[in-house]
Amino acid sequence: MLEQVLTHIHNWFQVGIYRGTYIIQDGGITLPFLKDGQYFRITGSVFNDGLHRYGPEMELLQDETFDGSIWSLAIPKSVVNLAAEIAAWKEKYGAVIDSPYTSESFGGYSYSKASGAGDSTGSGGWQAAFRARLNPYRKLREI
Repeated sequence: MLEQVLTHIHNWFQVGIYRGTYIIQDGGITLPFLKDGQYFRITGSVFNDGLHRYGPEMELLQDETFDGSIWSLAIPKSVVNLAAEIAAWKEKYGAVIDSPYTSESFGGYSYSKASGAGDSTGSGGWQAAFRARLNPYRKLREI
């Protein structure tokens, strides 16, 4: 969810970009410019593009050699926490959001889903429901 949030707000909290040839071997990569627990983004890889967290608890990567970039990131704890909160919200309201129906009724039961801007019940998706809290971190899209 954190990667979706960063993409949505057009802000990766970039510290540096390191271009070069990188080798991922035995599911890991050595990046001396990162600290344990620091987030980084891989671009230009066939198998491993995306957001990762460096250190001993890093998920296994697919072995490959690639020419690309490693972005060192300094994502604020508040954004990481907000992404976790959004993930929990999506878990709670996901079925309602994904439903193609705005209302239904059967056997004395009726249900309506609001349309338009988001609210706490899930209409409009997580982007609308969390817009005000995401806006302080938003960047204009780079051209």
